Amino acid sequence: MALYWLLALAVMYTMYFAKTLFLPVVVAALFALLLSPLVGVFKRFHVPRVLSALLLLALIGVPFTLLGVQLAEPAEKWATRIPELSAQLTDELDEFSEKLSPSKVEAHRPQAIEVQEKESFRLFGWFRNDEQDEQPTARVPAPAPERSSDSAVSDRVMQGGVELMVQLLGATPVVLAQFVTFIILVIFMLVFGPLLYSNFITVFPQIRDQEAANELLADVQHELSRYILTVSVINTALGVITGLALWAAGVEDALLWGVMVALLNFAPYIGPIIAMAVLCLAGVVQYGPALMALLPVVIFFAINLLEAQFVTPMVLGRHMRLNPLILMLWLIGWGWVWGVVGVLIAVPLLVCLKLTAARLKVLPHWVKLIETPG
Repeated sequence: MALYWLLALAVMYTMYFAKTLFLPVVVAALFALLLSPLVGVFKRFHVPRVLSALLLLALIGVPFTLLGVQLAEPAEKWATRIPELSAQLTDELDEFSEKLSPSKVEAHRPQAIEVQEKESFRLFGWFRNDEQDEQPTARVPAPAPERSSDSAVSDRVMQGGVELMVQLLGATPVVLAQFVTFIILVIFMLVFGPLLYSNFITVFPQIRDQEAANELLADVQHELSRYILTVSVINTALGVITGLALWAAGVEDALLWGVMVALLNFAPYIGPIIAMAVLCLAGVVQYGPALMALLPVVIFFAINLLEAQFVTPMVLGRHMRLNPLILMLWLIGWGWVWGVVGVLIAVPLLVCLKLTAARLKVLPHWVKLIETPG
């Protein structure tokens, strides 16, 4: 058992430190596993695999490209608002820091406290005599603290923003390289993957039951396609309904928030929390620090509550049941290993592993534990 835990830790740290290598491979494998049945359907109509793979990628990429063009203007507007929000937040933090500074507190001490202290000293004559009390003492006024933009809190906020921008700019070439690698791997897996898999189960003597191996792959493809397509339809409907509700309530850039909600909902529990935080910020920007600022959050919370508690469990059913605590730990682990992309692919990966373990009848106790109802 100790060796198994050490092996698991070694695999986890290897995937963490080599994420630039493994990340596009795993995502491309899941994507190719999802699209492979469609390529097989085109193959029956004598359509070459290369052409069908390119056609499927174009059918998926063109709508997202058009949607990105529509969202470019509101995204640019919010990008220009970020410096204004940062400056406003810095000013408020400066004022808050000044109120908490000791010199500011000393300068604004109530006069009643000073009178009370003087009376208490007069009661105990050995501390101060009456002559000293009667003589006027020159009180040096405390210097008013100068408001500076380089307070500790605001400096830390500005430094964090600069560090975030530098990290984003530095990660851009890596992200582009990973995206290109992902596209190439998907095409090659869709074109050459099925033949390689069939030769693998034929050549290697460890694969004794070829029919069982083919059934396993077909079951995993079917269930994964069903899960991803179902979740995609649910999240798309959630984004559309949220966007329409926000637009009817008069919230600015309702299309942008609807798309954001739909994408973040692919990460259970974590995504809706992030969406509510962003919608709260959008409400504060539009309505100011008033009660109306909570309107976008309340609308999304009500719609998401219906979706998470009734629609998704009813549509997916018991076969796709995942324990909430195990799912949250799984999301945190993959978020630490591969960041945002790890959070997005964590649930499909867990579904694949659970289906494979259940089909091969290995680790049955872990499968039952994962399916424990919440």
